Amino acid sequence: MTATKDRTGRSRATPRPFALWREVLTAYAAPALTAGAAGIATGQRDLAVAAVTSIAGTSAVVAFLLGAWLRNGGHSRRWTTRLPRAAVTVVLALAATGAAAVLGWFAAQWLPAHTLVPATPRLERLRIDLPVSAALAATIVTLRWRSTLETARR
Repeated sequence: MTATKDRTGRSRATPRPFALWREVLTAYAAPALTAGAAGIATGQRDLAVAAVTSIAGTSAVVAFLLGAWLRNGGHSRRWTTRLPRAAVTVVLALAATGAAAVLGWFAAQWLPAHTLVPATPRLERLRIDLPVSAALAATIVTLRWRSTLETARR
């Protein structure tokens, strides 16, 4: 069975090449729309605000940092190209989640105790929002990057 061609002449079965700007845009828009819609539908104003700030912002930052590292330095690291895709994804998702969890704890606990920043429920949300957003963004970007590598090898 042959793959059909789109208007540009590329086969639809061939994934697009890894483009960092597209990954970052998707990493921001997807959680902003889904969490924002859930916040509006359930009447949770704080979720709707967090959707476009801490949730989507964290996803975009993680997608940018991890995507830039993978695009520029990932090829030269043998473990990123030799290990199975699932293993690389788990390692990078855990690293991003751990870093985001530390940052969320820092913002929620340390800042109010040691600075003039007041403790608010919005700061408490960061302990959950940041690690979850980082885990999802890292997983999606890593899987997408590895899929473009595997199609380039064929």
